[in-house]
Amino acid sequence: MLIGYNIVNMKEKNYYSIAELAQILGISRIAVYKRIKSGKIEAHKIGRMFVIPKSEIESILGTVLTEDEKKVIDSGVKRAVREYGETLKKLGSE
Repeated sequence: MLIGYNIVNMKEKNYYSIAELAQILGISRIAVYKRIKSGKIEAHKIGRMFVIPKSEIESILGTVLTEDEKKVIDSGVKRAVREYGETLKKLGSE
């Protein structure tokens, strides 16, 4: 996914341009711009330029979970244990 992009640079910067994010994700700049406009990617407008915070990139790449994402996962685990707890116990004892 990070083909041709120096991962060391990601540790040094806090904000990225549309072109840099496009390169990281391996998609076009237009695709990034459309995702920003639709609200799928958080970005801040500085003058005529958009910048994307490092935390947003980490979220897109799945390296960091937000609190909401953690709650969804916890809810799913609790539901699975509640509904399939006995089955899971039997599978674990085999």
